[in-house]
Amino acid sequence: MTGVLSSQQIRAMIDTGTLLGTPAILSEQVQPASLDLRLGQIAYRVRASFLTGAGNTVTDRLAEFEMHRIDLSAGAVLEKGCVYVVPLMESLALPMGVQAVANAKSSTGRLDLLTRLITDGGVEFDRVSPGYTGPLYAEICPRSFSVLVRPGMRLNQIRFRAGQAVLSDDALRALHAQTPLVDGTAMIDEGLGFSVDLRPATGTLVGYRAKPHTGVIDLDRIGHYDPAAYWEEVHSDNGQIILDPGAFYILVSREAVHIPPECAAEMAPYVAMVGEFRVHYAGFFDPGFGHAAAGGTGSRGVLEVRCHEAPFVLEHGQIVGRLVYEQMDQVPDHLYGAGIASNYQGQGLKLSKHFKA
Repeated sequence: MTGVLSSQQIRAMIDTGTLLGTPAILSEQVQPASLDLRLGQIAYRVRASFLTGAGNTVTDRLAEFEMHRIDLSAGAVLEKGCVYVVPLMESLALPMGVQAVANAKSSTGRLDLLTRLITDGGVEFDRVSPGYTGPLYAEICPRSFSVLVRPGMRLNQIRFRAGQAVLSDDALRALHAQTPLVDGTAMIDEGLGFSVDLRPATGTLVGYRAKPHTGVIDLDRIGHYDPAAYWEEVHSDNGQIILDPGAFYILVSREAVHIPPECAAEMAPYVAMVGEFRVHYAGFFDPGFGHAAAGGTGSRGVLEVRCHEAPFVLEHGQIVGRLVYEQMDQVPDHLYGAGIASNYQGQGLKLSKHFKA
């Protein structure tokens, strides 16, 4: 095996006990190139975010940092600005040749809900070493909105890869020549660069900024909330906006991105020298993203942006991130958007699925 493992391979891992769930893993958790992870029954409020560290278990560290524990079974609010650790219903028994990487799901990222995977002995967030056997935990820190959660909710997802999966720049150029990856010039340098759209084809609406004092969002309520109660519209008539330190923005890429069926992609930050801001919390792009939209011409990438340190002028067409393409080991037996109720296929500027259109 070489590459990212596909949906049918993930199902085989469930069948052989490499992927375990209590209760059993559901078929709808399996995505084209990842597995959705479910929250367990208890959340631990902790004093601070932590990495477990070699030789330690998460249980050991919880004994050190726990403030109190919360029963999620009837639903409970995770408060903005607090840090929680939630045991997940899934656990792993990875073979030595397979590693895993996790990321927040798209809707999680668009709510500025920082969600990271931690493991026993872990020295990095969201990374699981080959051969890991043990439980999985989600560290959750709501940054903009307090959220109501319940057991079984799926805030993050995990992807599995064997060997060297990342496509080199030369391979990426060859792929773009064969199957266009963007609808314009491909800016390829350690991945596919993408830029921000601050000159929309119609009107002046370029994004949204999270309001600082809002109500709770129940993550089970889809299409329920009035955007105006939680977001300020961001307009520009000159192709510029000024990012305020600490504020959270939803923007959109200028390029329409295409992920062919034989590839997956992960959003990576651009070099810090172009500005102290972060452009992603949810970073997986499944095989087939943008493939069926508008005849295969791509879908825009939504950017989750937080500015650091000082106010920063963001300008139309400025490169803000890059997509790192990876080879699939097998083409998935179902693709993003193709009959699996994908929420963001063919998207433009779009808030999370919890808000009314």
